[in-house]
Amino acid sequence: MNAGRNHLFLIPLLLAFCAVPLGAQTAPATTPATFSREPVPAQKPIETEKKLGGNVFNLLNMAGTRTAADFTPMNQRGRNQLFVATMINPLSFARVAFSAGIDQWNNKPSEWGQGGQAYGQRYANIFGQYSIQRTVAFALSSALDEDNRYFNSGKKGFLPRAWYAIESGVLARHRDGHRTFSFSQVGGVAAGAFLARLWLPPSQESATDGAVSFGISTAANIGAGIVKEFVPDIIHVFSPKPKPRN
Repeated sequence: MNAGRNHLFLIPLLLAFCAVPLGAQTAPATTPATFSREPVPAQKPIETEKKLGGNVFNLLNMAGTRTAADFTPMNQRGRNQLFVATMINPLSFARVAFSAGIDQWNNKPSEWGQGGQAYGQRYANIFGQYSIQRTVAFALSSALDEDNRYFNSGKKGFLPRAWYAIESGVLARHRDGHRTFSFSQVGGVAAGAFLARLWLPPSQESATDGAVSFGISTAANIGAGIVKEFVPDIIHVFSPKPKPRN
């Protein structure tokens, strides 16, 4: 069950992310010697991602603010780089710490009790599940050439966008852009949920507990798709509007 609660971390994270004006976050240092009279072109989404939202988009497994129409397949080098960035993303460690804190507060599993050592066990448990999930998903996506990055739908209207987001929780793209069932994404969640039974105490070691954890994590991934779909809208609302040139 622990892995599913990780997505609660997204709510305060996104609020904090959007509270700072985008222009202030991305403004590069300038010098008079390099000032240009030419109109400054709109910054490309990928440049903004690198300067500001890289860790946030990586945490959400998003292709930035790009839409499905902008999809380009990854090569294996890009897939490797994405996997490494995911595993060392500081926000991932913060998310694990947040989830471990919830389990500590709820005293789950009860056999671990309270105190610093108990919190360390809960942190290690959630980090272990997360690492297994990511590693298995990476291995399977590499073998099956699946791309689990989230691309914004580009659709109009809440319901079409929401349905696209829900589907994305269990679908992956292939090189031609079409989407099919994601064996890597679902397989990663299943591996993390069931393999964790090997170290969890008796109250959570059964296959039924693993199935419940898998179901909750899958539902959380599907729900997180809604957040991913509308993140660009939130960023747009909080972004400063460009001032007209005289």
